[in-house]
Amino acid sequence: MVRLIAVSTGYAIDHDSSRWGRWLRRRRLRTALWIAVIEAILAAFTHSISQLTIIALAAIVVPIYLIWGKNQRDTIRQVSWIAAASQSFAVLAVLFAHFLGFFVLVLAGIFAAVALFLIFSDRR
Repeated sequence: MVRLIAVSTGYAIDHDSSRWGRWLRRRRLRTALWIAVIEAILAAFTHSISQLTIIALAAIVVPIYLIWGKNQRDTIRQVSWIAAASQSFAVLAVLFAHFLGFFVLVLAGIFAAVALFLIFSDRR
């Protein structure tokens, strides 16, 4: 008597997926984050890519994904998701840098005011 044992890998393959689409799906968050990091660095150190450019690209790409891309099949859906997510992360980085930069300036002003107060209050 021969027994057949079913072995499962734990992965279900979607019937509408391709190898490239599955590869993108496994790596889409990492890819989106790296694109956002590169974009934020370029915005910080170059003048050709400004913060407004990043925000404008996000204003174009995110609605395209929400309206069209999420209803597409496999590879196009993954690519549009990566584009929308990377632009969203880049906008978060721009906003964080903007407000953190402002916070650092306020903090430096407070430290300068305290230092001036301590200097002028020293009456020896």
